[in-house]
Amino acid sequence: MNFLFIDGEVVEAAQEVVTEVTETAAAQSAGSGWSFWIMIIAMIAIMYFFMWRPESKRRKQMEAFRNGLKKGDKIITAGGIYGTVKEVQPTSLLIEVDSNVTLRIAKEMVVGDPTTGIQQQ
Repeated sequence: MNFLFIDGEVVEAAQEVVTEVTETAAAQSAGSGWSFWIMIIAMIAIMYFFMWRPESKRRKQMEAFRNGLKKGDKIITAGGIYGTVKEVQPTSLLIEVDSNVTLRIAKEMVVGDPTTGIQQQ
């Protein structure tokens, strides 16, 4: 950019500089739109792989554990009660907590197995 101090040429040089700056700004703003969408997609992918997918796997594992309960299995309830399964119903369990002490609980309240270390977190 050479500025000549002749009246007409200074104005033309200034107009060229303004045109170059405007074109550069337009090119940069078009590129920043794409980078915004790429960043959003990357954040969604990170959330999927680090949050939703592991939680889904844990939920499926607990569902399989609860559906596979049978008489004699040892369990831990959500309230922290340790017991042994005496009877399995479709939505509930009868567990023995102590000799002659039985409780009926919902299957969803079973959160773990103390013998294998399976626990809901």
